[in-house]
Amino acid sequence: MKKFDVDKVKEFILDQGPDTKIYLGADSERIRIDGVWYADYALAVVVHIDGCHGCKIFGYVEREIDYDHKKSKPAMRLMSEVYKVSELFQNMSDVLEDRHVEVHLDLNKSDLHGSSCVVNQAIGYIKGTCNMTPMVKPDAPAASFCADRLKRILAEQELAEV
Repeated sequence: MKKFDVDKVKEFILDQGPDTKIYLGADSERIRIDGVWYADYALAVVVHIDGCHGCKIFGYVEREIDYDHKKSKPAMRLMSEVYKVSELFQNMSDVLEDRHVEVHLDLNKSDLHGSSCVVNQAIGYIKGTCNMTPMVKPDAPAASFCADRLKRILAEQELAEV
């Protein structure tokens, strides 16, 4: 699947009012193809126009080999989500200044969930690279809902174009 044009996303953000809020989210899904495990990483930029007039969502999905050996402890895959959303933040930082920005991670603090194995590490990484505290489940809709659903939406669009 194609990546979005970051410059077009920046241009859209710059065309919005100063009360526009930006939410960056990441999610991943583990899939097996011909006996090899892969991870599909979905990244979403949610532009909440004027903070009250609906949203425009930009996003893309990229596939990479998943090197995690334990499905119950997906630390490498989950931290890759964190690295990717941090990189997206860095690439867009010039248009994010002076705006309400949140980074949303599809991680759960509860020990009942495999993603809890990286929560503290992920929060620390985002604090260090983005200078903000990220939101995690259940307070991370850009990751939990937008990025999560994005893969299916983009796949449906690609099928419709064929």
